[in-house]
Amino acid sequence: MTLTQLKIFIMVAELGNVTKAAERLGLTQSAASAAIAAIENTYQVKLFERVGRSVELSETGKRFLPEAQSTIRSARATVRNLRSLSGKTYGNLHITASQTIANYWLPQRLATFHSRNPEVMLNVTMLNTRDVEQAVLKGTANIGFVEGEITSDKLELIEVDHDQPLIVVSSKRWSSLGISNNNINPKIIPWVVREKGSGTRKILEDFIDQSGLDWDTLEIVLELPSNESVREAVIAGVGATLISRHVVNLSLQSGLLKSATLNLPPRNYHMIVHKERPPSNAEEALIQLIEENI
Repeated sequence: MTLTQLKIFIMVAELGNVTKAAERLGLTQSAASAAIAAIENTYQVKLFERVGRSVELSETGKRFLPEAQSTIRSARATVRNLRSLSGKTYGNLHITASQTIANYWLPQRLATFHSRNPEVMLNVTMLNTRDVEQAVLKGTANIGFVEGEITSDKLELIEVDHDQPLIVVSSKRWSSLGISNNNINPKIIPWVVREKGSGTRKILEDFIDQSGLDWDTLEIVLELPSNESVREAVIAGVGATLISRHVVNLSLQSGLLKSATLNLPPRNYHMIVHKERPPSNAEEALIQLIEENI
């Protein structure tokens, strides 16, 4: 019995589906099925019972699962110990971050991390804030970076930086929308917004709520899936938006956009990690680097 076969058995047990387990592990369905069959045939046991299109652990499988999980944990610990003896950090690090952070804040820090830890393979996925939270909860990401707050008490939230949101509009529409430097009436302005679940949208929602208005009273003319598409729509004169200074800084400097001078609170950037999942050496190295620069 190999460690690969054990990993396949564990994944099938967790997902209850051979095809999904194979996809998660980057294997074909036939390879995953063959691995399970090899264990069953070699030891003359039945590990799963088929229930419709899914599979469930047999009684033997239920007793074997903790042993398999323990073996994999032990093997991983052995590998980590051997690698630590070399003084180098190895492994794969799956990071997921919200758009503003992934595009404007994270790259420089990951470049520094890579220069210090060239043996670590970095994989970065860009999602909105709510989806980043779910990725860390489910374990598809080791570490997440988000703007604003999260809802799960299973995750630790570490403040790492902050950003200044701005309300901006195309310079050519500044006067026609009735905006002054320190005064804005959200009800008479057409808005370009991000999709639900976005940290950027959440800041606008909070601003509208604090203004004593209802979101449904706003004139939402466009809802777009990225900060850059929102910025370009505003430059084109579609309407106003509330967005990170990082995203619009160059457009402000060039005169394409103007911003209202309002005392909007800064938006915090957070790193999120799972409280119950022990960090790998690679995760610890990244966490340490980020915390060094707080």
